[in-house]
Amino acid sequence: MDSIVKKLSEIESAASAIVNHAEAQKKTLDKEYQEKRRIFDDELERKTMARIQKIRDGLETDTKALLDGQSDDTSDAIAAIQRDYEARHTWYAEEILKRVTTV
Repeated sequence: MDSIVKKLSEIESAASAIVNHAEAQKKTLDKEYQEKRRIFDDELERKTMARIQKIRDGLETDTKALLDGQSDDTSDAIAAIQRDYEARHTWYAEEILKRVTTV
């Protein structure tokens, strides 16, 4: 009977040691997993921010080009109106005078 109790005690001790070892391994694996996840998250964040910055830079370049083009178009339109006015300002004044006096 003592030998059976002794054997059961040894089995229980071995099982307890196995459980303790498994818990220690689990903690180690949890730490490794957390570190790998942190590294992955940091890398993903870095790549995402780099891509967002690239998109922003592209949009800024496109917007600047668009605004520059519109500014050039506006300047051309103003210059054309000024040329037209310089060439026909007397005619415009005469037409205005005719409309005012014929009413």
